[in-house]
Amino acid sequence: MSTLALWRDKLSYQPLSLAIIAMLTSGALALSNQLTHDGIRQAEQRDLQASLVQVLPEGFADNELLKDTMKIAASDGKAVTLYLSRQAGKVNGAVFQVSGRGYAGDVVVIIGIDASGTLLGARVVKHQETPGLGDKIELAKSKWIRSFEGQSLASPPAEKWAVKKDGGVFDQFAGATITPRAVVKAVKGGLEFFAAHRQEILEGK
Repeated sequence: MSTLALWRDKLSYQPLSLAIIAMLTSGALALSNQLTHDGIRQAEQRDLQASLVQVLPEGFADNELLKDTMKIAASDGKAVTLYLSRQAGKVNGAVFQVSGRGYAGDVVVIIGIDASGTLLGARVVKHQETPGLGDKIELAKSKWIRSFEGQSLASPPAEKWAVKKDGGVFDQFAGATITPRAVVKAVKGGLEFFAAHRQEILEGK
């Protein structure tokens, strides 16, 4: 066989080999994704359930929050998913996520509100704030987030829903005012959203 024929055989063999390897790799990735998808989904659901329970008093709901949801469009057009709390079939509150722009990115907070519009609890579930400063919004680092419990749009008054530096009633952190300011604004926005859709939420349809 001539040298030219040998080179021709090698050149045709290499693309074929690469194609086979690519097919095998794609198949392995697809199979791996299929096998892990359900496990990841179940873990996400467990984490969400744990967060929902944290912002409601013990025994407040007798239904499965994850299976009792409704969606309502916010003022920006995005749909908000609400997890309805019930006692004996009657809606007595709701849990949903709100967010505000912090120092390093969005701060996501999950809040629980009762039928009267009073905040039952709040927990930060996602943030990128500076460790040692902004991360005091986490319950594990500080009790600050619990200062929202029992608050409503009536108490404190609307103009007092701010950090003390801005004339409000909520503490700020030394060197990290932007972060608590974002959380206060987000929680207040959640209370306003609930108030605007209260009747629809309590009907639970």
